[in-house]
Amino acid sequence: MVKHYFSLIKFSHTVFALPFALIGYFLGIQQQTAVANKWELLVYVLLCMVSTRTAAMSFNRYIDRRIDALNPRTAVREIPSGVISPRGALLLTIISSLVFIATTYFINKLCFFLSPVALLITLGYSYTKRFTWLCHFILGLGLALAPVGAYMAITASISLIPILIAIIVLLWVSSFDLLYALQDEGFDKKHQLHSVPVWLGIKSTLVVSAVLHGIVILLVCYVGYVMPGTWAYYTGAGLFSLLLIYQHLIIKPSDISKINLAFFTLNGIASIIFATFFIIDYFYKLTF
Repeated sequence: MVKHYFSLIKFSHTVFALPFALIGYFLGIQQQTAVANKWELLVYVLLCMVSTRTAAMSFNRYIDRRIDALNPRTAVREIPSGVISPRGALLLTIISSLVFIATTYFINKLCFFLSPVALLITLGYSYTKRFTWLCHFILGLGLALAPVGAYMAITASISLIPILIAIIVLLWVSSFDLLYALQDEGFDKKHQLHSVPVWLGIKSTLVVSAVLHGIVILLVCYVGYVMPGTWAYYTGAGLFSLLLIYQHLIIKPSDISKINLAFFTLNGIASIIFATFFIIDYFYKLTF
């Protein structure tokens, strides 16, 4: 049963936001080098990351259960197939949300007071495709909270670099979610659901996605300039950028069969690489 719940929340997809939460954390301790309990705070940051994402995913599956049952691509998911009950998914949402709020209480007052706002965004996303094509950007905003929240956990404040990282995450996630949504263009149109592919069609959606990824690459370079970054940062930024570009070489209007490769594998690897070299950059600066 446990493995079914892990599948329900797509735990493996944590690789999209978790690396950027670590980036926010290391940005924070770079600013607050005298933090005595920084490793304890790291545990809290990771717990917040996992719990809020679990709440968001289980709630999404709960809210979309009837839509998922109608869509051949998603009918095999845990709730439509009867593996997990709607009540079980909703209970997981409630428990995870409470864990998230409770954890922020032990971090600092700012994180605690803002925790309902974070939940409103991450849970509210599940309703958005019913009325707006901006749903992709609401999803991106939810994941963009990770680096900002982690930075605030250390500093109880906000500054330019974590905001820029958050914008990078917002546009990056929104862009690859546009690609993912191409699979359901026909279904969404038939059932009056909203998305950029429904609004603009496949060709234009691919253009929008490419433009967003182009902006992401420029912002990644700009962050390296502002910090400033070392060779390690620019190595990670370069590899990250190449993986984004590669996605648009393997997905074409006439062939979207490699969307899952682009959506999960390439983006998961890209986020891990970027965060790894960002952290190497941090320790390199400490050493040299």
